Amino acid sequence: VQLQASGGGLVQAGGSLRISCVASGTIFSINIMGWYRQAPGKQRELVADIASGGSTRYADSVKGRFTISRDNAKNTMYLQMNSLKPEDTAVYYCNAVGRTGWTRPIDTYWGQGTLVTVSS
Repeated sequence: VQLQASGGGLVQAGGSLRISCVASGTIFSINIMGWYRQAPGKQRELVADIASGGSTRYADSVKGRFTISRDNAKNTMYLQMNSLKPEDTAVYYCNAVGRTGWTRPIDTYWGQGTLVTVSS
């Protein structure tokens, strides 16, 4: 499974941005897709994730501002980010948990990341 993130960029505080992640390759099922972020000098942290059935969870720091969604038919995940703050500046990584075949074990996959910079 390959994950390709896109849509990052520079935005002013209070602005909005939508980032996307497309999964490709040999995919049997993807149970959970998620966004993680890593700011300079900090550990990677969960931003939000979404299960195949649509249930979501968010980090407290982004609740009410970010919305995660996915299109299962297209194996694509989105993160709509509103009311952005300078502290949201980070590399955002997409993550998927799934299988490449019926008999294959569940595995975790990571994309290459997309940089989001929020200026004050």
